[in-house]
Amino acid sequence: MDTRVIGQSLPRIDAWEKVTGQARYPGDFSMPGMLHAKVVWSEYPHARVRRIDTSKAEALPGVVKVITYRDVPVNEYGINTKDQPVLIAEGDKARWVGDRIAIVVAETEEIAEQARHLVEVDYEPLPVVTDPGEAMKPGAPLVHDERGDTNILHHFRIRKGDIEVGFAQADVIVEGYYITPHVEHAYLQPEAGLGYIDEQGRVTVIAAAQWPHDDLHQIAHMLNLPADQLREIVPAVGGAFGGREDMYIQHLLALCAYVVRRPVKMVFSREESVMRTGKRHPFYLRHRWGATRDGKLTAVEIEGISDAGAYASTSVPVLANATSFFAGPYVIPHAKIDGYTVYTNNAVTMAMRGFGATQPPVAYEQQMDKLAEKLGMDPVELRLKNLLEEGSIAVTGNRMPPGVGIKETLRQAALAAGWREENGHWLKPDLGPPSASHKRRGIGVACAYKNVGYSFGFDDKTTARVELTLEESGAIHHARIRVGASDVGEGVHTALAQIAAEALGVPLNRVEVAPLDTAEVPDAGSSSASRHVYISGNAVLRACQEAKAKLQEVLRAETGERHIEAEYTYCGRSARPTSPYDPETGQCDPHISYGYATQIALVEVDTETGVVDVLKLWAAQDVGQAVNPDMVVGQVGGGVHMGLGYALMEEFIQQEGLVRTRNFAEYQIPTILDMPREIVPIIVEVADPTGPYGAKGVGEMTTLPTAPAILNAIHDATGIWLDRLPATAERVLYHLRKLTPEGKTE
Repeated sequence: MDTRVIGQSLPRIDAWEKVTGQARYPGDFSMPGMLHAKVVWSEYPHARVRRIDTSKAEALPGVVKVITYRDVPVNEYGINTKDQPVLIAEGDKARWVGDRIAIVVAETEEIAEQARHLVEVDYEPLPVVTDPGEAMKPGAPLVHDERGDTNILHHFRIRKGDIEVGFAQADVIVEGYYITPHVEHAYLQPEAGLGYIDEQGRVTVIAAAQWPHDDLHQIAHMLNLPADQLREIVPAVGGAFGGREDMYIQHLLALCAYVVRRPVKMVFSREESVMRTGKRHPFYLRHRWGATRDGKLTAVEIEGISDAGAYASTSVPVLANATSFFAGPYVIPHAKIDGYTVYTNNAVTMAMRGFGATQPPVAYEQQMDKLAEKLGMDPVELRLKNLLEEGSIAVTGNRMPPGVGIKETLRQAALAAGWREENGHWLKPDLGPPSASHKRRGIGVACAYKNVGYSFGFDDKTTARVELTLEESGAIHHARIRVGASDVGEGVHTALAQIAAEALGVPLNRVEVAPLDTAEVPDAGSSSASRHVYISGNAVLRACQEAKAKLQEVLRAETGERHIEAEYTYCGRSARPTSPYDPETGQCDPHISYGYATQIALVEVDTETGVVDVLKLWAAQDVGQAVNPDMVVGQVGGGVHMGLGYALMEEFIQQEGLVRTRNFAEYQIPTILDMPREIVPIIVEVADPTGPYGAKGVGEMTTLPTAPAILNAIHDATGIWLDRLPATAERVLYHLRKLTPEGKTE
């Protein structure tokens, strides 16, 4: 009988309590004597706060406290750079409409809501800068005067070979300028939680988070307390997609509990969640690519500028990632690449599914199709000539490690979509007739790749603890895994439980993953970078192996012991050391491991309305080893949904720093009717020998190729290139009407 657990589509361990409604989310928690809190937000995207008058709010019956900057022990925080005030001080600046002026704490939510409108703030409006290109220019209004005379937060550069030689060798050169938008995370559960002082006197927060142990470091700094005086509990999480990496409510709950010494609940409205929290980075991408007549890439020249918004958040590491992926998963001998991230008075931008690897494919995959068209070559064939392989040298100068599955994803996706290979050439499938005479069909392909784990020398590690309870016979009765991995909906607890069950040789129902409470479980790092199956999976695997070795010793010694514990800290850099960019050349070994993906989209474009209908999408994901194939398929569905929204409709709109997209009624998200009629998931398993059982990450990679595959399919159908997302019906129709009879844009 097959006793393997890895590779089996077993039910998720949290499925029952979620589908029956028993799971408790942060907004479900209450405590006796609980107060309620509401935030007073900045009315301006850029303004000096001259005076804050809380007297009227404090006089309202039922108001317990109006917390201002004077109540914050250390009024600064930030996930990477402490450039954010917790509450804006008198004399300081509000830099975006998500800045907080005060927090009203009251006996009821209704009183708190009423009182926050009674806080009076005297503002001195300041010039607003919202275009990152303009913000880079000398003399632009400064978002952070204290940083000197520039809004440029950071600049990365990559220099490989000789760019002039590379373009001289090219027979064809194509150029493009591409713009991607701000995007809202749109998780189901708005920010919510409870802050209180626990029985040991610790400031405790119940909230959704992606890295609760790091939240504690930031809160400890803010409250000027040792970390052991703090605690964070993460119950069920209603989605994240990167949006819960930064703190938007955790520190506010901690501050409230610290100040009033009573339980305090805070729940953001959907409007607050949309208007006052971080977004995906917009990128402005200028590309110039060269290739020989036989389809070999010779050179790329790329400039990418991201809008960091008002505060640094993760903009620098996002840019670092993006810069390493600007040129795509291709072998390119000569490269000149510059990446910038720039402060503006727009929304703070932060981690979102792909972490800098989602925006680049929109540009580099259209560049590849432009080259294919100019060369008269099939787009699949052109890619296969240039894609990375094991041992290939990337633009950052590193040799690609074992497990490079990008060619296999392309090959399998292309064959599934109907391409065929004849005499060494790839031939596109017949798409069949469109559903109406005014519609056009097209098919588009896109490849993409992304890091697994933290990068550029960052110490990526997880500590896992395993506790075994034994039967009298010495067999394992129960295994409890303690690991601080936040399951934000992706199923990481199930994957880690399967890895543990496989390693221990027990059924999955004998493995339990302990609830995430920083007082009870060790740090596992962030639920980001598609890292937990690889990094935390390795930690769990090694801890289980050590526990099993101890079990054998107990059995040999016949001690009668019934409880065994083992702990292991896995460091990703021990498997593959990474290094930061060389400041001049950008040459480095950037990433521990990689995940690879190819998607092919079949679309139909209505030439009368501009509406794009995605009929079918093939999604090939190289996951190394599918720990749970059904969960991989689920990730494909969710990733394609997010990628389709990115391609065709999602855009968070701001004007002069003021939010115009205030809620889901004004922010278009794909419904089931907008999704492809059929999604064909293709699981590719090119093992990474350093991953647990060969596994890599998958969660983010499923989103990366979707938008460029759809854009390339639109071009195949209509002849138009769409260089700005989203490709709304209006935008498509505008380009269609610009077409001349010869099919070239005017």
